[in-house]
Amino acid sequence: MMNFLRKGISKIKPHFTEGGKLGKFRSVFEGFESFLFVPDRVTFKGSHVRDSIDLKRTMSVVIMALLPALLFGAYNTGLQHFRSIGAEAEPLEMFLFGFMKILPLIVVSYSVGLGIEFIAAQIRGHEINEGFLVTGLLIPLIMPVDIPLWMLAIATAFAVIIGKEVFGGTGMNVFNPALIARAFLFFSYPAWMTGEKVWTQGMIKGENIIDGFSGATPLALCAAGETSKIPSFMQMFIGTIPGSIGETSTLAILIGALILIITGIGSWKIIISVFSGGLAMGLLLNFFAVNPYMEVPAYYHFVMGGFAFGAVFMATDPVSGAQTEKGKWIYGFLIGVMSILIRVINPAYPEGVMLAILLMNVFAPLIDYFVIQSNINKRLKRAGRAIKLQQDERVQ
Repeated sequence: MMNFLRKGISKIKPHFTEGGKLGKFRSVFEGFESFLFVPDRVTFKGSHVRDSIDLKRTMSVVIMALLPALLFGAYNTGLQHFRSIGAEAEPLEMFLFGFMKILPLIVVSYSVGLGIEFIAAQIRGHEINEGFLVTGLLIPLIMPVDIPLWMLAIATAFAVIIGKEVFGGTGMNVFNPALIARAFLFFSYPAWMTGEKVWTQGMIKGENIIDGFSGATPLALCAAGETSKIPSFMQMFIGTIPGSIGETSTLAILIGALILIITGIGSWKIIISVFSGGLAMGLLLNFFAVNPYMEVPAYYHFVMGGFAFGAVFMATDPVSGAQTEKGKWIYGFLIGVMSILIRVINPAYPEGVMLAILLMNVFAPLIDYFVIQSNINKRLKRAGRAIKLQQDERVQ
């Protein structure tokens, strides 16, 4: 099958080369070709990094790491739906129901995002990069399952155009595009991003919901001071709770983190430092606890909301995050601190991970600058001491 496809693409390829009758669509053709097959071009002059990992392979590994969260998200979507209507269902039935509800979100995200990227590549005459392969999956995973498709389409377009293309495209963006999409919806359509009626399929329409069922997330319960009603730590760790599609299961997210760390795609330093910063701030709030939310055990924050998902898949973005090794520790730690500080101190915004990461995206270049300058100053001092020592030896 692949050989047949390869022959077919090779046959029509001359039409999309420069001078061919479809040459103006060369970037679109190359985008599809490089997605299906390894490019047949090699470096032939100048200095180049030669490595087995390219952008496509990097994106493919991240998608593999996201699959556990996606698959569990599909199951949990079905679980929350059948709970809400008081019906019994088999695990497979729950999964299939949830998957069919999530699939349109993924299709819309990829269709809108890739469509804009194709148009931008055509206008610029550049090749199409594979960066949106991950962003297109991240966006649905951080959304409520009941989000209207037209809202998702607008948010995706905003994220790609304003959050990415205006900065120059893949590798040039200052902010994480997926978080830009979520921030856009949160501030533009808050009723569809908060409250207890947006996390369960059908609840926003009030269809056949049994009496007494609540779709409130653990964070919403904490923000309301009802900390005694939050699920157990194990329930939240496994993820059988209301929430965004891919953010509820810390277990599935940690499986993804393991994949990223083993393959070297994700920075373990950032992941560990985010959790360390969150733990430090959580313990500090426990010490000065003046309300029920501040009394919540610090480690509970790891399994509530999008903290784990943000630490593993958002903070580790190699483009918008810190680049220096020491800077990664500082960057991640501050994200963890700010995430817990925002969600606990600000009752109007119980989820602080998104704002914390976007804020630190702004300061990541500054962190790297001071780390580099610190290293330069240390080397200059060492060089100065060595020169002075040589001068003293000559005088003697």
